[in-house]
Amino acid sequence: MKRLTRTAITLWLSAAFIGSAEAQTATNLAVLKGLSPLSVLGKSQSGRAALSSNYTVTGGIQTGDIRQPTLLPFAEQQQQALRDAFITDGNLAELADGLGTTLGSAYAARAHYQDREHFTSISQALADLIAYTNSTTGSDSNSGKYFFANATTDGKTPVSAEAADILKQNGGGSDVFGVNYGRPAGTTGADAYGDSRPFQTEPQILPIIGRDYFGAPANNTVYNRGPVMNLIDSPSFPSGHTTYGYMGSILLAVLVPERYPEMITRASEYGNDRIIVGAHYAMDVLGGRTLATYDLAHLLANDPAYVGQTLKGAAVIKDYPAALSAARADLITVLKANCGADIAACAKDDTGRFGNPAMNQAAYDVTQTYGLPVVYPNNFGVTEDVGKMAPEAGNLLTAAFPSLTLDEANQILTDTEGPGGGFLDDGSSFGIYSRLNLYAASLAAKTLADHKASAAK
Repeated sequence: MKRLTRTAITLWLSAAFIGSAEAQTATNLAVLKGLSPLSVLGKSQSGRAALSSNYTVTGGIQTGDIRQPTLLPFAEQQQQALRDAFITDGNLAELADGLGTTLGSAYAARAHYQDREHFTSISQALADLIAYTNSTTGSDSNSGKYFFANATTDGKTPVSAEAADILKQNGGGSDVFGVNYGRPAGTTGADAYGDSRPFQTEPQILPIIGRDYFGAPANNTVYNRGPVMNLIDSPSFPSGHTTYGYMGSILLAVLVPERYPEMITRASEYGNDRIIVGAHYAMDVLGGRTLATYDLAHLLANDPAYVGQTLKGAAVIKDYPAALSAARADLITVLKANCGADIAACAKDDTGRFGNPAMNQAAYDVTQTYGLPVVYPNNFGVTEDVGKMAPEAGNLLTAAFPSLTLDEANQILTDTEGPGGGFLDDGSSFGIYSRLNLYAASLAAKTLADHKASAAK
């Protein structure tokens, strides 16, 4: 069991998601361009309608006035949201309950946090895979914070000419949330840099008092405003926690495909919990989900822009599928030894909140679009061919279900995609990731893989 020191995380929040002055990488630029439709929302009637709905939906979810089909009763989900404010990006321990009662316990027995700074990991191969994946997605998420707030890398340093050209080309502006929600950058009660968060713009934030991930007394006020964590001058879009939640959950889903739909449910819950604590808008969550899914697909496809990179706090991975295979071998060995049976059999044991498929689907479905209005009507209800627009996306399924061809996987993603036309679905290859419904797609992929296995007997 590998014992590691947590250096990238300060208290409750990974520093990678707070902000740092860095030059934009090729992957940063791709994600910034993909997320850039946010910057033009205030310039059209449909965009302003989406912004208004984003504000209303976010506030309603946080106060409980909008009752979602959450996995837990609202009061209990609030407590889960407090616990989910901590990021276990060193070993994904906080997300591993999506693996179910037996497998989740087996995972946590070998990979857990001893305190806020120290954790254990199942193996070096898995630790390296997590670190590289997290550094990739975290960098892309972090690059968006100040870019969309005030076109800087850290609040003060202007972005590169290539990044600045993204806004020049689409005519977009900064501080969309601050400007449209009455808290422009630097005004009283606003984020100094832009894109003030819900706890700064909403008329009411419901206080949540309970225990944090480590069982210490906690509440969302001292989390959002300090001194435990201070998000007052940390721009809102996109959600770094949601990026982490989908990064880690998709990774575990691919490693343990028997729990794929449950892990996607865990990702959606983790992102939704950011709204519940008052830290993020629905659009932030959708942005984090989209960029994490986009990045994972490109990593799994061994995209040259994504592999072989020197990233802070991570060993270089030159062949991502090979690294995934090595990590999977270590993980399966540990899970088998701890659960005492076949992985498929152990995966069925779930007496926790992920044990009801109907509830899982309902909880996931409500987060697919959050009911936000259509911004791009030409794409709403129209089938966008994933294989043609984003052929690498199929790797999200083939990495877990290798009997599927990439064409079959992309067809499943096309057949199960969401309604489309949302604020990121502008017809781009990035935007189509905002439509992907990995919960439904994983069920269809498993069905096809099982059929192929039966036919081969």
